Amino acid sequence: MKKNKKLLMLLSMILAFALIVVGCGKTTTTDNPDTDQPKDTGSVKDTLVVAQNSDAKTLDPHGTNDNASSRVIKQIYDTLVVQDENMELQPGLAESWEKIDDLTFEFKLKQGVKFHNGEEFKASDVKFTLLRALESPHVGHIVGAINKDGIEIVDDYTIRIATTEPFAPLLSHLAHTASSILNEKAVTDGGNDYGQKPVGTGPFKFESWVNGDEINLAKFEGYHGEKAKVEKVKFRSISEATNRTINLETGEVDIIYDVLPTDVKRIEEDKDLVLMRQENLSTTYIGFNVQKKPFDDVRVRQAINHAVDVDSIIEAVMQGVGELANGPLGPNVWASNQKLVPYEYNVEKAKELMKEAGLENGFKTSIWTNDSKVRMDIAEIVQNQLKAINIEAEVKVVEWGAYLDGTAKGEHDMFILGWVTVTGDPDYGLYPLFHSSQFGDAGNRTFYGNAKIDELLDKARRSTDQAEREKAYLEVQEIVRDDAPWIFLNNGENVEGLRSNVKGFVQHPAGHHRLGSVYFE
Repeated sequence: MKKNKKLLMLLSMILAFALIVVGCGKTTTTDNPDTDQPKDTGSVKDTLVVAQNSDAKTLDPHGTNDNASSRVIKQIYDTLVVQDENMELQPGLAESWEKIDDLTFEFKLKQGVKFHNGEEFKASDVKFTLLRALESPHVGHIVGAINKDGIEIVDDYTIRIATTEPFAPLLSHLAHTASSILNEKAVTDGGNDYGQKPVGTGPFKFESWVNGDEINLAKFEGYHGEKAKVEKVKFRSISEATNRTINLETGEVDIIYDVLPTDVKRIEEDKDLVLMRQENLSTTYIGFNVQKKPFDDVRVRQAINHAVDVDSIIEAVMQGVGELANGPLGPNVWASNQKLVPYEYNVEKAKELMKEAGLENGFKTSIWTNDSKVRMDIAEIVQNQLKAINIEAEVKVVEWGAYLDGTAKGEHDMFILGWVTVTGDPDYGLYPLFHSSQFGDAGNRTFYGNAKIDELLDKARRSTDQAEREKAYLEVQEIVRDDAPWIFLNNGENVEGLRSNVKGFVQHPAGHHRLGSVYFE
């Protein structure tokens, strides 16, 4: 018994001593003099975790033109010209510019800018970048108006860029992520692996990449503009949209892109989360490979347009996110033809057209989609609706990188994809998608060609007369509607979910959001 009493007293003394030690070591919270930052709560979160639906394909701006890659590229690189959140042109690596003549602009470059490898940014980097971009099958169309012999270095910080013909949207094209400025030494040193170890002048520098999983970026202390407010950014690839939402709810991620329509209300009702929505510059469509039979017959394409009930698809799948598209350009793109009449959902009309084409008994085909919940749902609905006109369609879900490669090579029959008119100019929303010179990777994955459309698009991009350009673009959209290489689905929205302690996030209509201004409260 005495032994037990002594043991009890000893334990009491140890406990009391432990409480004293804990009390002495406890952090006292005091007012933070930096009013832009939260009060110290004992630890500071320094890594912003962002989840999107797929991994980047490459971080070489000339090696791809997909959204998942561009969202990361936007953090690493800068462009000569910037289009802000209102799509207004602003200085980037070029402090100013002047139009010398109908073909030529002169740019004064910002001095003292460093690349992530320590190299100084100069006019020679601009020339190297543009010449390299011109040779790219992926993004060459974006800078294709530039005359490769018309790039003149005046001095280290002055460069003149000439086009082969007048090209009205040149400045907005130079703001595209594909026009991100590269460092020649870094590209040479990187060789074929450059896209896996990129070097830019942006607010974040590349740190590491676990393919298919995550990309890690670190704050660039030598950034020439306002420094990033977080130390690190981690891009995670989470293909299942609901899993992205769950990760947001649990705090595993801080921002999620492309919120599933069915998860919108779920995020809105969570007091720890914030939902942000913004009309963007995207259009989602179902395309036909018109080089393959029977899609080379316009009657078959028109029949399928009549057989697909787009209204019911948008209502069931999109649930109020975005709006029905009646053409290839959304209403917020200049010269969008909003007077186009959509195809009427009319199964009997579809059957008549199929009979005219000699295909009243239908045929077998496939619908390609990547592993996006929304697109897979759309594909399954279309699959069921096409049975009414005796078309048996197999839905093929293809990994994103393979999807882009396969559709670029024309391996598909039908496919679901979206296009973002990044520059806000109709040239970018029409030329890559419907000009016969742009088959495959450049954007025209329907492999559709029409001599009249080529003529109109060439004329519009050469003209400096806005009224003339608008007239041409309106006619192009009418021809596209009638020739039906697409089924128009919906004009999109940026729908992002954030943890409530994430501040400073600003959406961009192109869907490529800069993250340097983001911080934690």
